[in-house]
Amino acid sequence: MTESHYIEFKRELTANFEKEVVAFLNIGTGGKIIIGRDDDGSIIGLSDPDKDALRIKDILRTNIAPSIMGLFDIKLIEEENRHLIHITIASGPEKPYYIKKYGLTPKGCYYRLATAAEPMPQHMIDQYYESRTRRSLNKIKSDKQDLHFEQLRIYYAEQGKPLNEHFAANLELLTETQDYNYNAYLLSDINTTSYKLAVYDSTDRKALVSTEEYGNTCMITAAQKVLNRIDVENRTMSTIDGDRHDYRFWDQEALREAVRNAFIHNDYTTETFPKFEIFSDRIEITSYGGLPSGLSQEEFFTGYSAPRNKVLMRVYRDVGLVESLGIGIPRILETYGRKCFDFSDHFLRMCFPKHVPNVVREEGGVTGGVTGGVTGGKTGGKTGGKSITEVLSYNTLTSKQIEVLQLLLSDEKVTYEEMASKLGVKSTTSVQKHINGLKKAGSISRDQDYGGKWIVHFENE
Repeated sequence: MTESHYIEFKRELTANFEKEVVAFLNIGTGGKIIIGRDDDGSIIGLSDPDKDALRIKDILRTNIAPSIMGLFDIKLIEEENRHLIHITIASGPEKPYYIKKYGLTPKGCYYRLATAAEPMPQHMIDQYYESRTRRSLNKIKSDKQDLHFEQLRIYYAEQGKPLNEHFAANLELLTETQDYNYNAYLLSDINTTSYKLAVYDSTDRKALVSTEEYGNTCMITAAQKVLNRIDVENRTMSTIDGDRHDYRFWDQEALREAVRNAFIHNDYTTETFPKFEIFSDRIEITSYGGLPSGLSQEEFFTGYSAPRNKVLMRVYRDVGLVESLGIGIPRILETYGRKCFDFSDHFLRMCFPKHVPNVVREEGGVTGGVTGGVTGGKTGGKTGGKSITEVLSYNTLTSKQIEVLQLLLSDEKVTYEEMASKLGVKSTTSVQKHINGLKKAGSISRDQDYGGKWIVHFENE
């Protein structure tokens, strides 16, 4: 490994560390700083990496402006029995970034040139600043100021990160005048967002089966509902050739990454929202905004991270919906390659072809069309071929309640302990809460208290 335009080595944490970070923030690709390696790449190691990591977090939070929360990852790595720190830095959407004590001057603003951090010329600083102040979700005041965030509080509490009374400032949901900004509006309980999902029984847009809308709510909830709805269509199927082989129409992880990317990286400044379309032979996901400014297609495919909406990125990471910076696109490329991406000046479309082997059987029966919902086998026997979206009060359910509902549909005798395990929660208390909510909504009941089975109720029964 050698230093490059994208990688910087440091033997130890130094006083000019901020300069290197600012330089990566101000280029289109971002980059990585590895502390514990010599300039020639040889591993030196760190004596107290935990202490250094805490110092780095403090430096990044307090010494650089605008705020870069959500734009960096810090990982402790062990190589050759020595400890290193890897800091991944995304390209920032609010350039120019600068060292606070020096301000918007060449002494405070840097950019990466070859393998060095160079002072940014004043004309470049002025150009970036003018572009930044034009349109930024952080600076756009929400038309509605009476906002509520109960759903956001629940998502953070589920991750063991309860929000305090200063959460709006800590999450950068306020403008400079302390009004709620557009990020806050998107994350609030009630808004006028519109995330549409259309299902077609054909390869074009002529045979529309249904159109569903998941907006008007916290965008995390909307994303979860879109993910759950697509999961319904992405059923588990089987082929029989002497042995049984289970598969899905689409790679689940790649598809989920694409949905999350569409929500996070969409350009919301024009109030244009992502849309999701399911055809008989493919899924198309379209987001507004094209490539982020300063990022080429080649850099995009290589996995360099340039979050268009770094506040939204941070929140989605906080609540466990995304992982590290730059992971999503490589995951999609592993399965579908570059041909699934279509770029235009104002839009980015991802197209995922449907995979159907020649001999296909669903659990317990021959598979039907793409719009059949939860059908065949054990589930089809219980639902009569109905879609999960036809469950009584479906549109009022939370994303977690829908996850529980999917488990009940797949196994009518599933236990609380099994549900807790599949949902990845530590106790059955939260499962009981979601079950109670489903019962209250009239979506489910139980035929007897002990040793019985779950009954799912559909509309018009």
